[in-house]
Amino acid sequence: MLSQLHALEQMTPDRYATDEDLQFLDTFGQAFPDRRALYLLFQSLEEKLVEETYQLLEQKYPEVLRVKGMDFASKWKADTLRVLRYIAAAILLNDSATFQERFLLWFQTIMRAFGVRRNCYITYEAMKVVIHKHLTPSQFQLVEPLLNLTQETLGGTLEEFKAP
Repeated sequence: MLSQLHALEQMTPDRYATDEDLQFLDTFGQAFPDRRALYLLFQSLEEKLVEETYQLLEQKYPEVLRVKGMDFASKWKADTLRVLRYIAAAILLNDSATFQERFLLWFQTIMRAFGVRRNCYITYEAMKVVIHKHLTPSQFQLVEPLLNLTQETLGGTLEEFKAP
């Protein structure tokens, strides 16, 4: 949404927007009640989603929560909560481009510096399972592309972690 508004602003000196240029506003307005409801649902569930993802990782992939032998559970929880909040905002604003440009690419640099890309991949794979349990199919359709984008940007792809 923000990136589309910025593009609209950039064309203003040259011409008026066409109906086609403005279509995204109509679409945004029609979908806003659902996006707002999902945003509020994320707000109410965020701690539960993080905790359930943590428990799933603790059971299946405990190494994700430890980096170089150190327990990073509290850091993992804080970072995961932050990502969920940015995902919720991207859902509300219908703007994955701004989410990626202003948050994910910055956060990717940090995750790469710590050498935890595989951990991120596994985290967001587990989070998809947890979130899917708490949402309707139509709600999950709004969230899944953002979870995939997060997983790919921060964690890469499964092929990167397969043994040669």
